[in-house]
Amino acid sequence: MNARLFFTVTNDLVFDQRMIRICTSLAAAGYDVTLVGKAHRDSPALTGRPFRQHRLNTWSRQGKRFYLEYNLRLFFYLLFQKADGICAIDLDTILPVYLVSRFRRIRRIYDAHELFCEMQEVVTRPFVYKVWKKVERLCVPRFHHGYTVNGLIAAEFHKMYGVDYAVIRNMPPLLPDPPAPPPADPSLPAGRFLLYQGAVNEGRCFEMLIPAMRSVNAPLLICGDGNFMSRAKSLVAEHGLEQKVIFKGKIRPDELRTITRAAYAGITLFDRRGISNYYSLANRFFDYIHAGIPQLAVNYPAYREINNLGQVAVLIDEPGIGEIAEALNNLLDNTGLYLTLVENCNAVRLRYNWQEEEKVLIRIYREIFK
Repeated sequence: MNARLFFTVTNDLVFDQRMIRICTSLAAAGYDVTLVGKAHRDSPALTGRPFRQHRLNTWSRQGKRFYLEYNLRLFFYLLFQKADGICAIDLDTILPVYLVSRFRRIRRIYDAHELFCEMQEVVTRPFVYKVWKKVERLCVPRFHHGYTVNGLIAAEFHKMYGVDYAVIRNMPPLLPDPPAPPPADPSLPAGRFLLYQGAVNEGRCFEMLIPAMRSVNAPLLICGDGNFMSRAKSLVAEHGLEQKVIFKGKIRPDELRTITRAAYAGITLFDRRGISNYYSLANRFFDYIHAGIPQLAVNYPAYREINNLGQVAVLIDEPGIGEIAEALNNLLDNTGLYLTLVENCNAVRLRYNWQEEEKVLIRIYREIFK
């Protein structure tokens, strides 16, 4: 029997595309996989997967109380599971994974989706930053096995803690042919529309994007939820954009792929404050490429590196209101540029896809559990 692996997240399992891909690939490679996440009263029903899924109920929904409660529940849950290895997904589950793996003398792995302590919502709150930085300094040097989403973040971990982490980028699987436009959906805006998919969090430039939409000749669909949602809705009301900026909330992955294919162009923006944003390589960047739609993105190192291989995005140095509006209108009005980007998306996806990343992932786990 192959190794029994547990993966721990603090989000709802239904919407976590990266973890669905990772757990599916490892289950197909013969590992006994369980993905552990949170549950709330309004959580949708779990979708059947080729791996086990377990939800931990919490009284608290967010903030300090949630993290404290969830980590305690996760610790006691893991303590009594038969496991050969536990993988902490990001810093917010790393402490119980570290403690249980030490007590039980089993292997531990770290999957860092970002530089957690350098996210804007952490680095701008001194007390929160201090707490998470202590957790990071305690745990990360003791996780000798790990991987992250790009080489820039891997280099930062090596510089800070001397660990050598591999790179597993979060990319969609490669489909046999370039995606055809989906059938018309009456629930979507008529005609051309722009799409933002992903977390509606601080540092994603909604303070600039929403006002910019006053000057853009297409509606914007926002698919996601997060800690900036109430402020984003207030900005829409403040600028009188209720008919132009539409919030869809969290969308299941299969439905989201259909919406993405129907969009005219995507949006990948990050505030430059905090090196986690500057070094980011967002999931949506590849989702747009695989859907065959161009996008507006920030001219940060990871995006620039891929765009230099074949332009798939219009990159802007400064995500200001005027710059965003100008770039989006360029995508909408410059047909020649748009068609070139579409063609490049269909070429670049052949190189950047989950089938290639999966090989690295399986090689890592075979080396750990050989």
